[in-house]
Amino acid sequence: MHPPSCVLLKLSGEAFKGPQGPLSPESLRHIVEEIASLKDTRLAVVVGGGNIIRGARNQWLGRVEADALGMLATIINGLALKAFLEEFGREVIVQSAIVSEFAEPVAPDKASVAMRDGKIVVFVGGTGNPFVTTDTAAAVRAAAIRADVVAKASNVDGVFTSDPATGGATQLLRELSFDTFIEKRYGVMDLVAVEICRENNLPIVVFNWNKLGALRAIASGEKIGTLIC
Repeated sequence: MHPPSCVLLKLSGEAFKGPQGPLSPESLRHIVEEIASLKDTRLAVVVGGGNIIRGARNQWLGRVEADALGMLATIINGLALKAFLEEFGREVIVQSAIVSEFAEPVAPDKASVAMRDGKIVVFVGGTGNPFVTTDTAAAVRAAAIRADVVAKASNVDGVFTSDPATGGATQLLRELSFDTFIEKRYGVMDLVAVEICRENNLPIVVFNWNKLGALRAIASGEKIGTLIC
């Protein structure tokens, strides 16, 4: 893969968790340090909200209400990320798919201009609709800003033939096609998101967020994790 000029980073809410709770300063510092390592790459970030609430797994609310709370949770994460990035000296704008006085409305053209000016764009609020994951929001935003790659942060090294957590025999897949991913229904990323990326010829790299320098490696065009293209 050639070094991308524009990267859309998808961070799950889990990336914000740590010893201090759902929003961990330690985890936020790790996020900021990884992002700050990108010098000449335009960057947008889509954040999840699963560290606070997960709509699809909620047992005590209806899905629509739970997803609404999940979208609000992404705003909390996005504002926390903005605050830490600004402390690090980076300029940040937050664009939200749902109405919020703390963020601008989503505007892909404005986001693209901001990134060209060296600012980081953080997208929150998912797509603004229930029953839709933030993975899908990442694919939609990436296509809209004409990103070169979606960098999907994960807790594992990429896409495996079976779930590594089960302890059985499994194999890391270094590269696979969109069609194969959808056919095999690998669970590491939402299938609707992968379909959107396929329609827009938008490569995805699934990588281990816990490995230092992984995001910089992707921005440099190095082979890391699993490439879906």
